[in-house]
Amino acid sequence: MAVFQSKKFRGSADAGTFAAKYRTLMAKHPFLMFGLPFISIIVAGSFVLTPATAVRYERHDRKVRQLTRDEELGIGKGGRKVNIKDEYYRLAAKDLDDWEQKRVKRLPGENDGIL
Repeated sequence: MAVFQSKKFRGSADAGTFAAKYRTLMAKHPFLMFGLPFISIIVAGSFVLTPATAVRYERHDRKVRQLTRDEELGIGKGGRKVNIKDEYYRLAAKDLDDWEQKRVKRLPGENDGIL
């Protein structure tokens, strides 16, 4: 016989408790006593949280929808109609009008790119 027993000593006071009965049932039927309740809690939680997630996404969609409507109508009284292509070319040509070519100083011993 081994010096130390593999099973923990349980007193007679613990023998009739709910925990002791559950422990013995758990040893005999682990899936039925732990796995099935665990899976059922996860599934029930998903059913409970699905409507909450749907409400969250609907609120987000409403905010996005309101912004797009405001942009379509023109925000404020002085909303002007904008052509995206005209704006793009206007902004692109703005930088081309007043530019000046400058030579960048090189560090001592650095190649200046001329072969």
